[in-house]
Amino acid sequence: MPRIKTSTIPEQTAAHLREGIASGRWVDELPGREQLVAEFGVSPRSIQKAMKILEKEGLLVSQGQGRRHKIHLPEKGLKGKSMRVGIFMQSELSDSYMLELRHQLNEAGHISIMPRDGMEDLYNSVKRVERVVRNAKADAWVLTGASREILQWFVENDIKVFALAGRRFGFPIAGTGPDKSPLYGEVTRKLVGLGHRRIVMVCQRALRLPEPSRSACVFLDTLQAAGIRTGNFNLPDWDVSKEGFQDLLDTLFRTTPPTALILDEAYQFYAAYHYLASRNFRVPHDVSLVCTDRDPGFIWCQPSVAHIYWDYHPVVRRIMRWVNNLARGVDDRRQSFTKAEYIDGGTVGPAPDNKDTKADSPN
Repeated sequence: MPRIKTSTIPEQTAAHLREGIASGRWVDELPGREQLVAEFGVSPRSIQKAMKILEKEGLLVSQGQGRRHKIHLPEKGLKGKSMRVGIFMQSELSDSYMLELRHQLNEAGHISIMPRDGMEDLYNSVKRVERVVRNAKADAWVLTGASREILQWFVENDIKVFALAGRRFGFPIAGTGPDKSPLYGEVTRKLVGLGHRRIVMVCQRALRLPEPSRSACVFLDTLQAAGIRTGNFNLPDWDVSKEGFQDLLDTLFRTTPPTALILDEAYQFYAAYHYLASRNFRVPHDVSLVCTDRDPGFIWCQPSVAHIYWDYHPVVRRIMRWVNNLARGVDDRRQSFTKAEYIDGGTVGPAPDNKDTKADSPN
């Protein structure tokens, strides 16, 4: 029987260090030995042996006694230099396409850097985002759902940036995203056709301020074309936080409740569904719900979730082409769309049969 080889503590520590370097947790240099000892809970000798392992692999370079080890990233046959790519999510909630993107970046010889806080967690503040960007030392950035103010800052500071969705139009930057705008019209017309007139679109700040986005305008224009008066009720302002979302729903359902909610994030959908259930609102009998984004968890839901689906693989491929172009010195600023489609589901039904159903929105 062959002997089973077990990893030693230094080998396990080296594996954790290797994983941290590959994920972009550390850039340029490793932390000091004392900090690593405290973090991993191993002896200084084990840390030293782990570093020796990575030195032999060429991943670390010693800079002398008492100095931190320098990180050396192999280029894995990449045509061009290895890029350090920062990925700024809209919030701290990750998605499968971002995991796939980070995997492909690392496989291609680049390094991905993902800040702990997303832009929502930083309150979409340009100053706070600037502080994170300045400290991250990335060569280029991928931004998800960025506002015009934040994109403007990247452009003015000549920082290479790729916009995934968000308010990218009119800026000389690369970008892509699912072509959702026409589907907002399709969804709204379906709801109106089912008798809904009190329809509310709940979306991120970047989609409503400083003026409504293309998708929000399609939503409002479709309501107006159906003879429904629109206003703040249909596209409400709210503090993008857990508490702010709760306050928004409390306000909406206090007097004349909406009969349909269009929600632009999957976590908003789940939070709204839980809120309605806790207050004995039935979906879709009392309130219809539509999510304008995809989520793998939707396949487990009953009733099935009405949502907008898009395949993330073309998005990841486009971002990878942009990064590889930058690595070769090619200035890539092309913007494009990927295909999206509305998937009908059991969370959408006829408007409740009551005397308020035919009333305009309470603006």
